[in-house]
Amino acid sequence: QVQLVEIGGGLVQPGGSLRLSCAASGLPFSRYSMGWFRRTPEKEEREFVAAINYNGAGTYTSESVRGRFIISRDNVKNEVYLQMNGLKLEDTAKYYCAAVLGRASNSASAYNYWGQGTQVTVSS
Repeated sequence: QVQLVEIGGGLVQPGGSLRLSCAASGLPFSRYSMGWFRRTPEKEEREFVAAINYNGAGTYTSESVRGRFIISRDNVKNEVYLQMNGLKLEDTAKYYCAAVLGRASNSASAYNYWGQGTQVTVSS
């Protein structure tokens, strides 16, 4: 059974930082590219945030977070991370990690497995 478990969300002030982690089990992690998406109550669709290829050789970030968020992975620990710096009010959302076999994608529909999400709230 595949499980993706996100931790690290919370309440942070604007300009602050958080680090999200996603632990994967039940799948050959080094063959799966990983992505982070987010969703707010106002939007039904999950918004692409960042992705990293299965071997860590390529990373991708959305324009809205580029230069502030960094995605990385540890194929020994079977974990993927999202370092979020310079957080803004508009970053408030529930953040999900997802796994896709093969190359990374910025399309939510491409991903095979999803975690339950972790809430990030940016507020003063």
